[in-house]
Amino acid sequence: MIIVLKQRATHDDLTRVEQMIKRRGLDTHIVEGSEMTIIGCIGDTTQIDSKLFEVDSAVDKVMHVQEPYKLANRAFHPEDSIIDVSGVKVGGGSLALIAGPCSVESYEQVLEIANAAKASGANLLRGGAFKPRTSPYSFQGMGVDGLDILCKVREATGLPIVTELMSPEHLDLFNEKVDLIQIGARNMQNFDLLKQLGRLNRPILLKRGFNATYEEWIMAAEYIMAAGNENVILCERGIRTFESYTRNTLDLQSIPVLRKLTHLPVIVDPSHAGGKWWLVEPMAKASVAAGADGLMIEVHNNPECALCDGAQSLKPQKYDVLLKEIRQIAEVIGKNI
Repeated sequence: MIIVLKQRATHDDLTRVEQMIKRRGLDTHIVEGSEMTIIGCIGDTTQIDSKLFEVDSAVDKVMHVQEPYKLANRAFHPEDSIIDVSGVKVGGGSLALIAGPCSVESYEQVLEIANAAKASGANLLRGGAFKPRTSPYSFQGMGVDGLDILCKVREATGLPIVTELMSPEHLDLFNEKVDLIQIGARNMQNFDLLKQLGRLNRPILLKRGFNATYEEWIMAAEYIMAAGNENVILCERGIRTFESYTRNTLDLQSIPVLRKLTHLPVIVDPSHAGGKWWLVEPMAKASVAAGADGLMIEVHNNPECALCDGAQSLKPQKYDVLLKEIRQIAEVIGKNI
C-alpha cells in the first residue's frame, strides 16, 4: 500500500499519518520527492481498510501495490536511485564504467590493466579474488591475497574496487575493504547471504541468476533492502536459453523493463553474456543505447594467457576504442561519463 500526501502537507501531517500506519502494525518507508511525498506501507496490508487513511486531510490518495516487492518498487520510489560507490555515482545521468581482469593474477598485472582502463575512462576496477568455477579443477582465485592486491592497486590508482563475495565467512573483511560488493549469479537466491548483506553499509552489485525471472531477481534485491541496505545495483549478465553458440543470451529487454518496475540502477556485463571478446563491443553499445546505467567489461593485458575467461576479455587498446564510441552514444541519450 502506498499513501501519497498532498503537496501542501506539512511535516506534522507526515508524522501524524506515519503514526497512524505504525499503530496498525506496519512499517513505513518515506520518500520525499520534489513534487510529492510518498509513504510506503511495509507489511501485511491485506486486512487494512484504505479508507482509514483516505479520510485524513493531508492524504491525496491511497494505492495498492500488486507486486510482492515493495522497497525496490518504483511506485514506492518514483525517482531514480543514485548509488554512491566511494565517490562514483551509479544511476541517474551517470554511466558507471567498471573494467578489469576476470581474475587477479598478480599486482603487476592488475596495476597495468587498471592504469590503462582508467586512462580510457573507467571509473571502477573489477577483479576476481575468489572465483566460483564450474569445475573444481579450475583456477579458484588467489583468495585473500588477491583482495589485498586489489586494495594496493586502489591506493595506486584511486579506482574504487569491485569484487565478488562468495561466502559469509568473508563478510566482515569485504565490508571493511571492498567498495562495491558483487554477488554472482550462483548466489542470487542465497537468501541467508542476502539478509546478511542487508546489515552492511556497503553498496551491493546483484547479478541476475542464470534462469531467474525479473520478479525473482527483484525479490532477491528486496531481501537485501528489507534487511536495511537499500544501496543495490542490478547487473544483467545474460541468461540460459536453448542457444549454445554463445555463453549466455544477453537480455537487453531487461534494461527498460527493470527501469519501469524499479528505481534501482541497472548495469550490464556483456563479457559474461556472450563469452566471446568480439561480442563485447556491439552488446556494450546496445546496452548503453537501451538505457543501462553502466557497463562491467573484462579487460586483460594478455588474454591468451589469462588464468580465467581470457576468451571474453578485451585488450586495453580495444577497450580504449570502445569507450570512445560509447561516449558518443551516451551523449545522445543524455548520460554523463
